[in-house]
Amino acid sequence: MPAYRKASIRELVSAAHELELGVLEGRALHSPEDGGWVIGDNELDHWLSRYEGQEVILIVASLEDDRPITPKVCRTCGTEYVGITCPRCREARIRLRGR
Repeated sequence: MPAYRKASIRELVSAAHELELGVLEGRALHSPEDGGWVIGDNELDHWLSRYEGQEVILIVASLEDDRPITPKVCRTCGTEYVGITCPRCREARIRLRGR
């Protein structure tokens, strides 16, 4: 897997943790006995039951996906970059905010 793709996925996971969202991480396995799915040590049906009746968004990202990430052009500064945010604008925001 390209390093940029893996780093982008990790950034997304970090953002989900910061928002205190439900995050599962691990190998996805299908149980032939009961037909359910297990991710890591968590039964997916049981884990999803916490959200029953709520409108949810489920994002699945494979850390073994080898597709390259298409470079983007920042609408603010015009820099071409790969990832979630423009690194040039991100550095400027951090610098201007004094962090």
